[in-house]
Amino acid sequence: MPDLGKNMQKNGKDTCSKDEREVPKLPVPPLQQTLHMYLQCMKHLVPEEQFKKTKAVVEKFGVAGGLGESLQQLLEERSEKTINWVFNYWLDDMYLNNRLALPVNSSPAIIFARQHFKDINDQLRFATNLISGVQDYKALLDTHALPPDFSRGQLSGHPLCMKQYYGLFSSYRLPGRIKDTLVAQKSNVMPEPEHIIVACNNQFFVLDVVINFRRLSEGDLFTQLQKIAKMAENEEEMLPPIGLLTTDGRTEWAEARMILMKDSTNRDSLDMIERCICLVCLDSPSGVELNNTNMAFQMLHGGGYHKNGANRWYDKPMQFVVGRDGLCGTVCEHSPFDGIVMVQCTEYLLRHMKESSKKLLRADSVSELPAPRRLRWKCSPDIQTHLASAAEKLQRTVENLDFIAYKFEHYGKEFIKKQKISPDAFIQVALQLAFYRCHGKLVPTYESASLRRFDEGRVENIRSATSEAFAFVQAMAGDKTAVSDSEKMQKLKDAVAAQTNYSVLAVTGMAIDNHLLGLREVAREHLKELPEIFMDETYLTSNRFILSTSQVPTTMEMFCCYGPVVPNGYGACYNPQPEHILFCISSFKECEETSSDMFAKAVEESLLEMRDLCNKCSSTTAKPPAKQDAATQLQ
Repeated sequence: MPDLGKNMQKNGKDTCSKDEREVPKLPVPPLQQTLHMYLQCMKHLVPEEQFKKTKAVVEKFGVAGGLGESLQQLLEERSEKTINWVFNYWLDDMYLNNRLALPVNSSPAIIFARQHFKDINDQLRFATNLISGVQDYKALLDTHALPPDFSRGQLSGHPLCMKQYYGLFSSYRLPGRIKDTLVAQKSNVMPEPEHIIVACNNQFFVLDVVINFRRLSEGDLFTQLQKIAKMAENEEEMLPPIGLLTTDGRTEWAEARMILMKDSTNRDSLDMIERCICLVCLDSPSGVELNNTNMAFQMLHGGGYHKNGANRWYDKPMQFVVGRDGLCGTVCEHSPFDGIVMVQCTEYLLRHMKESSKKLLRADSVSELPAPRRLRWKCSPDIQTHLASAAEKLQRTVENLDFIAYKFEHYGKEFIKKQKISPDAFIQVALQLAFYRCHGKLVPTYESASLRRFDEGRVENIRSATSEAFAFVQAMAGDKTAVSDSEKMQKLKDAVAAQTNYSVLAVTGMAIDNHLLGLREVAREHLKELPEIFMDETYLTSNRFILSTSQVPTTMEMFCCYGPVVPNGYGACYNPQPEHILFCISSFKECEETSSDMFAKAVEESLLEMRDLCNKCSSTTAKPPAKQDAATQLQ
């Protein structure tokens, strides 16, 4: 299979419609603008002496005729030669070079509303409807019939790049010892043998969904799933839980895969998984109360090796989980596409299933259909050792994750809009206030912003820990009488305005993170050693995102969650609805400084204080709302 990164760079026009070709190339921001913004972003987040040193380093880098200008020129030349100058740099830095295990650390999960299955046939009917929806959605992609997306809110009406959608069912993250590879097979309009992998009882089965150029009917699919469920119960045929290997660190999994590849049986099984459309994981009952928090735990890591943690294959972008106890959702390998693409696809499937659930589904009499095939594995002692190690590490991950799904029910985005404030900017400022209340400082914060206005655009970072936010949180958390309510309200407006302005810079390709990454990687390619600016402690600090946030609004009953990106950090995913806001807060128990429950309580306190402040100062009109929310969703 070809390297997807290279494919998207060189052959982008092969997989884009007229609307997609009309999106412009990502611009390279001016050097001095980026350096100035970088200093602005970090001045209040590091000690004064450290900042003085950083300022001198940055000024030296940006001097006229200096190293910065030389690297800027190389980056501009790269922009001329490629579709998107940062695409491969960003993909490697964000995902493929990362050696951490995918569960919790990288793969986000979407949790559906709990289903109520009376028996196993109800579970299989739900899975059947889901597979049927996947086939319909894939047909739209294969025929380039998916309606193009357009930007909303501020800068609305711009066509958005659609290329990420084509990675949903055709890509695979191949583990490597040093760096992973994102690979993809080309899709064809003509139906050809296509298959889905069904995981059941830690076993993997090939479910052909197109046979003899004909899509299987829902009745056929239901029959085949019944066969798989029965085959998975056969203890005499039970094979080791090879899916556990995909939960390991990327280097360890790459080494285990090389051992597996020595045997032809394993090579065939791996090939079938790597070329499948997606996985459908028929999970056993989780054995826990199915509240939002527990459902998120199960979707993020499967509950460990002794529950459903091995009933997965994490390298595949789309895994649909259908649990016997009604726990259902999606687990995604994030490298081929951003969160909004994942959400759009999932919402399509949920709408499809809502309509399909009204139909009576019966098994068809299909004696001519071949039985689904169980994938076989030959396991050497080395593989058994890898399996034991992976199981132990997954269990540590399960025990280490500190997570809470918290529903803030005092108000939602409608109240915020009435204040003439962007809900996303308001919530971001509240997160800064919550962090300050918990830890007495602000830290580099990541909020993803979509760059799909540009060809092959992925994401840019909105640095929410602005100096204006810092001034606001100090005013709110300090002596109650030291700052008047009107002054606090003005500082809130300033913080919201700063957040909004940075968001606009981000979605128009003018923020700093991608630019600094590009300059660093160009330097790595052309110089013997990295320039001092990229070795400086402030730069290293700027890339440790202790607070990693994303807005993920949904129109269907579902929510998204993910883990922290650093050991001492928080993941904060939020879903603003008209009358409530759902927060998914994650951290690690091994870090004594952090607590998801503490942070969730601080978020509630911050949102209530900000509401009270707005109500007290309601006579003061805020600036017009910044309509940038659609661009700042999970990417």
